[in-house]
Amino acid sequence: MEEIIKELKKKNLLRIIDEELDIDLEIPHIAYVEIKKEDSKALLFTNPVSKRLNKKFDMPVLMNVFGSYEATELIFGKHPDSIADEIEELLHMKPPAGFMDKLSMLGKLFSLKNVFPKRLSTKGACQEIIQDNIDLNEFPILTTWSEDGGPFITMGHVYTQSLDGAKHNVGMYRLQVYDNKRLGMHWQIHKDGAHFFHEYKEAGKKMPVSVAIGGDPLYIWCGQAPMPNGMFELLLYGLIREENARLVKSLTNDIYIPEDADIVIEGFVDPSKMEIEGPFGDHTGYYTLKEEYPVMDVTCITTKKKPIYQATVVGKPPLEDKYMAWATERVFLPLLKTTAPELIDYNMPENGVFHNLILGKMRKMYPGHAKQFMHAFWGVGQMSFVKHAFFVGQSAPELTNYDELSDYILDRISVDNILISEGVCDALDHASPNACYGGKLGVDCTNDNVSFCDKIILSDEKLYAKITTLVKDVKSIKQYKTHTKTPVVILGVNKIRPVKELYEALKPIKEHMKLLIFVDADSNQLHNVYMLVWRVVNNIDALRDVYLEKEYIGIDATNKSDIDGYTREWPEDTDCDQKIIKNLQAKGLITKNKEFLNKYHV
Repeated sequence: MEEIIKELKKKNLLRIIDEELDIDLEIPHIAYVEIKKEDSKALLFTNPVSKRLNKKFDMPVLMNVFGSYEATELIFGKHPDSIADEIEELLHMKPPAGFMDKLSMLGKLFSLKNVFPKRLSTKGACQEIIQDNIDLNEFPILTTWSEDGGPFITMGHVYTQSLDGAKHNVGMYRLQVYDNKRLGMHWQIHKDGAHFFHEYKEAGKKMPVSVAIGGDPLYIWCGQAPMPNGMFELLLYGLIREENARLVKSLTNDIYIPEDADIVIEGFVDPSKMEIEGPFGDHTGYYTLKEEYPVMDVTCITTKKKPIYQATVVGKPPLEDKYMAWATERVFLPLLKTTAPELIDYNMPENGVFHNLILGKMRKMYPGHAKQFMHAFWGVGQMSFVKHAFFVGQSAPELTNYDELSDYILDRISVDNILISEGVCDALDHASPNACYGGKLGVDCTNDNVSFCDKIILSDEKLYAKITTLVKDVKSIKQYKTHTKTPVVILGVNKIRPVKELYEALKPIKEHMKLLIFVDADSNQLHNVYMLVWRVVNNIDALRDVYLEKEYIGIDATNKSDIDGYTREWPEDTDCDQKIIKNLQAKGLITKNKEFLNKYHV
């Protein structure tokens, strides 16, 4: 960690803040605003305090360490594309043809010995200090949002192993601090940690868990990497670093953790004990609601002599995970191609919250190929959580050129090219009527011969006048991409009845509209495309909220309630505490730029 901080500082990628700031809201709000800047930097807070605990900490807080493309590449030590090239080469290794080929292959195979973690028999730097009296309150653990259930560890790498000790896992799970010796363990049902948990539960045994904080930031990236089930994520560390991850045994359980971690929290999870965890303002930009999760009883805490507490901030995009996910995209492209060889590239826009929206470019070989491709994607590991997928052909613009790409997509949308399916969803998804299971939308945009939609385009003012003669629920509209074959109209509504009724009521003027997207008028800015995309892909379940008729498509992206027959609790947005924002602005610690703050709903 110290080396990364030095390198970030040397390259002007680190901002040091020496002012005393509260671990509740103040520090997270600064990091939340900083990460949204185009020239965002990592932040080192040297004087964290807690007004709630009446306490000062002598431990700095590091945030946004993956705060830019440059910083992420610095942490990796190379461009993620070069790692992808190495993986692709390994995947396509052929038997050597001659003596020189054999020597070359021998070198490659010999280098793979660095992939496997090395277990040391000595203690690590992470165990220089053993806390005499276990107390989680000795650490500057942050409360990010006003409605959070308490402080949460947000950048811990959580180490577990299977009941027989044969499989090992590191995951990135949030942990709620219940008191000085107990943590809420938020591992979702699809994760390896949860699979191991059920093994211990069936055996009636307590599960050993160790949580590391800090050390090489690459550990935390490995912890969120979508490795195949049963594969230890630290194999990736060895591949990228070209040296073994060095692990030491925890002092009170059998879990091995990185010897250079700054803080290690050891303990056990009793499968018979569950406790309410949350709410927590998550990276979807919504609060995940209260729910029962396992509890970790802490048995030991060790640290370096001068530890640094590492944390991340979550909420509405863009966030630090933008850059972490960029690296994941690049590194895992070759592995995706093994399942879907016609895949050229893919992109997960950060305002699509990654699992909610994927853009893929493919070589189309035959009619229906893209729809077959969608099913392949929905069957591959963590890609199974993707809710909305758009696939384009080889001639499409770059997947990161969103303006041109959206034109390309809208010129190729027809009802015949849309697939609505169902399957597993991320546990954080709130739009589907059932937890962890709901509708999925796939759109085949590989065809070049979609007929032109002959709509009569009106000005926003004239169209609004026609709309409001039919329905009074619409309070504002804005049209986009009227030059394409699929003009888009966004309708801000004050919803007092199901949106499907509004969609039906507007059919008499469908000659002026092809794609209608309904959002709540009071919580959306119709001119803010970035946040509209975020809202739409978060708020829809394709089986319930997409209406399809030839040349007339509706999408209900409003918040759902009993009006819609929605029986779950709809979560609130993660919104900054405006009193905190104003205080930080007065101290000159965050920008006063209203346009910037409004764009990202700060």
